[in-house]
Amino acid sequence: MPVPWLRLLDLALGVTDLARSRRMRQAAEQTEPEDGSLPSIRPGPMTTGLGGLETRLAGVVVAALKEAFDRDTRRLELERAQLEAERERADRALRLELRRQTGDREIGRLRFLAGAAVVAWLATLFFATRLMGGPVGARAALGGGWVLLLISFGAAITAQSQISEALNRDEGSLDAGIAGALALWLMIAGLVFVGLAAMIT
Repeated sequence: MPVPWLRLLDLALGVTDLARSRRMRQAAEQTEPEDGSLPSIRPGPMTTGLGGLETRLAGVVVAALKEAFDRDTRRLELERAQLEAERERADRALRLELRRQTGDREIGRLRFLAGAAVVAWLATLFFATRLMGGPVGARAALGGGWVLLLISFGAAITAQSQISEALNRDEGSLDAGIAGALALWLMIAGLVFVGLAAMIT
């Protein structure tokens, strides 16, 4: 009959474990204080090593959190700067568009004045044949009217070129200035002179 070596070995280990557990229980009962309070643990080399490790881990966690907060702060500042730059770019584009529209309106008005001055001058040519044989006052009034109408045309063209240059340079006022104001009044004065010439005859 074979000998059950494995069972014998298992039995020997069990007896050894039983003896060891009894010895540990007796040692624990001897070291237990009478008042039932837990014994104070004095820091030994193992506990101080754990405390240092916890301190180092806490420092690493704090440094990682600080780095994450700094990175988020930098990202937020960058996004804020980008939003500010986009807002300034949009404001500048809006100002340029409004300036362009204002300049286009003023140029359109001056073109109309220049066209009206030319049409009025051409219309007075029909009276020229009748007035040339008339009195000297009528011819002088007609000549003065022609001069005023041509100066009005020149003033409108000059003001228009000034506004175009201001739009191209993207600086300066878009006001037609003295030339733009004179263009209208000179045209009216020229038409008055032509009307006087017609009345004199």
